[in-house]
Amino acid sequence: MWVVAGKVANRLMPATTEFVTASIGPAPSVYPYLSDYLEGGESYRVLPADVDIAGRELISVAEFDEIRLSAIPVHHGPVPALAWRVDIEDASIVFSGDMNGDYRTLPELAKGADILVAHNAVPEEATGVARNLHMPPSVIGDIARQARVGKLVLSHRMHRTLGREPETRELIAERYKGPVVFAEDLDCFNP
Repeated sequence: MWVVAGKVANRLMPATTEFVTASIGPAPSVYPYLSDYLEGGESYRVLPADVDIAGRELISVAEFDEIRLSAIPVHHGPVPALAWRVDIEDASIVFSGDMNGDYRTLPELAKGADILVAHNAVPEEATGVARNLHMPPSVIGDIARQARVGKLVLSHRMHRTLGREPETRELIAERYKGPVVFAEDLDCFNP
């Protein structure tokens, strides 16, 4: 069984359960031939779940054997968004997702994590909509420092940030003294 957990609906976006059902549920979904996965396929099942993000508190989402999944609301403009933490035995990894840092909730979720995967979608001087949706390198560095993460992995790199790695690394290093890695497709990282 695979749990697909995500945010509840708002005026702009459907709830996770609605989105998954519209994608792979019975007709008239986008892929109705996959509906067996939602309805209890024998070897594989998708279980969508909505996570209520009405407040800005840390949410314990699920525990499976030695895996604990937690989330916290983050600001991504008008789109409801969550950052995620996965704790497996004695290792932890946090995924910022798209966010701009305005809620100041990510350091709590990432506190002491072995790895923080943060998106690197905008340069420092970003303004307007881009800055309302994404955090610049200085915010990434502040969060990594506040949370005292073991390693910072920068992902979701865009044309706006590609080729600006030295500048990004310098801005982050002014705030966070730990290792910083720029992720590429298929990279694997250890704590």
